[in-house]
Amino acid sequence: MILIRHSETNDLLMEVDQETLQGCHLGGTQLSGANFEGQNLQGADFNNADLRNANFAGANLENANFKSSNLKGAIFDGAFCQHVDLTDAFLEECSMRDADMSHSILRYARLTDADCSGASMTRCDMSLADMRSNFNEANLAHADLRGSNLTGANLNGVNLTGANMLDALMVDVRMARAKMDDAIGPHGKRIERASSKSKSSSLKRSWWQFWRS
Repeated sequence: MILIRHSETNDLLMEVDQETLQGCHLGGTQLSGANFEGQNLQGADFNNADLRNANFAGANLENANFKSSNLKGAIFDGAFCQHVDLTDAFLEECSMRDADMSHSILRYARLTDADCSGASMTRCDMSLADMRSNFNEANLAHADLRGSNLTGANLNGVNLTGANMLDALMVDVRMARAKMDDAIGPHGKRIERASSKSKSSSLKRSWWQFWRS
């Protein structure tokens, strides 16, 4: 028997008649504020669950399903979240600092006012998602950002190598020190790799290629 408790009050939220939460089915459950810190939740199903302010810090969430879940204010700091399905999830004000989100799906997700600084989001599908958040020093190499909304996002120091940003909305985006080699900009123009012989000038040309229609 596993007891799921509230992360702040320690109140009992649910009893799970299993020896492990790995692969457990918790779809549609009300687990607001639940504490899953450091838990092994590989393959767990949280489809359409209420997980507002839940704590997943340091948890193993590989292959977990969070489709259409409410994760407002949830904490994923340092969590292992590769191949997680967050399609249409509500992730407003959540924290994903230094989380490994590689190969995950955030299509149609609402990731607004969130802190994703230092997160690894390589090869993530974030197409048509609302991504108006802080991605400072995050790794978004080869991510699919087609049609996403990045208005006002912080992309300082972000690795966007090979990312596809076709039709992305990128108004007032901060992109100091961003790496964009071989990325596709909002207008479909591929950014040329910077030459080692003239790195600074090549990076400047890449910037203008990025915005050229």
